[in-house]
Amino acid sequence: MLTKEFEYHLPEELIAQTPIEPRDSSRLLVIDRSNSKVSGRKFSDVKDYFHSGDVLILNNTKVIAARLPAKRLGGGKAEVFLLKDLGNNTWESLVKPGNKIPVGSSLVIGDQITVKVLSLTNDGGRIIKFNHSDDVKSALNGIGQVPLPPYIKTPISDPSRYQTVYASIEGSVAAPTAALHFTSALLDTLKETGVLIGYTTLHMGLGSFRPIKAENLESHIMPEEFLHVPQNVVDMVNSAKREGRRVVACGTDVVRTLESAAVEVGIIRAYNGTTGLFITPGYQFKIVDMFITNLHLPRSSHLVLVSAFAGIDLIRQAYTYAVDKKFRFYTFGDATLIL
Repeated sequence: MLTKEFEYHLPEELIAQTPIEPRDSSRLLVIDRSNSKVSGRKFSDVKDYFHSGDVLILNNTKVIAARLPAKRLGGGKAEVFLLKDLGNNTWESLVKPGNKIPVGSSLVIGDQITVKVLSLTNDGGRIIKFNHSDDVKSALNGIGQVPLPPYIKTPISDPSRYQTVYASIEGSVAAPTAALHFTSALLDTLKETGVLIGYTTLHMGLGSFRPIKAENLESHIMPEEFLHVPQNVVDMVNSAKREGRRVVACGTDVVRTLESAAVEVGIIRAYNGTTGLFITPGYQFKIVDMFITNLHLPRSSHLVLVSAFAGIDLIRQAYTYAVDKKFRFYTFGDATLIL
């Protein structure tokens, strides 16, 4: 399938630059697969679409302050963008300016934290090594900045708005944006109506920022991302599927988590590892019955996934509606519910 099938025109003014307050006051694009209807609500209305006994799965990953200002030893500004912890104080990263930071060179982060460039990655990144684990902690906690996507030009005044209200496991360089709409009060309301809530972990990497460059979807390779599915979520999901209750995923990240952990239709297993699952049209979903997501970039793996779930034609109809009705798009934009 050609990647250009997943392009659409989006006026630049519809790219949300700042989050809306409160979180659940954003709009909600509702896509109903049963009748191919598209409508608009408020996100706080999402509770109206849940039933007692539904299982809602959320991603508890926490975004790290991965963007580190640095200096080259010979002088000049530089930047290190941490992507993945490889262990032993070694990280996969991006560095700027790449053409002036060869293998073997060193960079200084802050006043005294030195990192050495060990090797190149296949996509032009760098493997770097910190001297001590305390250096990593100091860099992330004292110097690092939250790595907002490149299409957001307005600095964020409150970094916590790029975290979910329940974020707890550090490791992502991109937020699970569908879940940014939930408030603690709304989650409590769902629990009070009988919705069961479980937490998995998927640490989101640079793939969340990048459009698919390959001409054909079949040529695109998803970067491996760490995920963890605990046994309590396995029990919760398998019981729901066995009893005919719905499993609702919040975010394409949770869809990929649950489907990666699937053993067969209706059954998942505990999982602690990585996934490179790329869900494209024609994929047979084994676990997820309904999911919440955002409005995604053209040519993105997220847009391909929602098209696989709802159908390409219905997603095109929905996105045309969203543009016409001036929904806000991308990270700090409005939400989508696919029934």
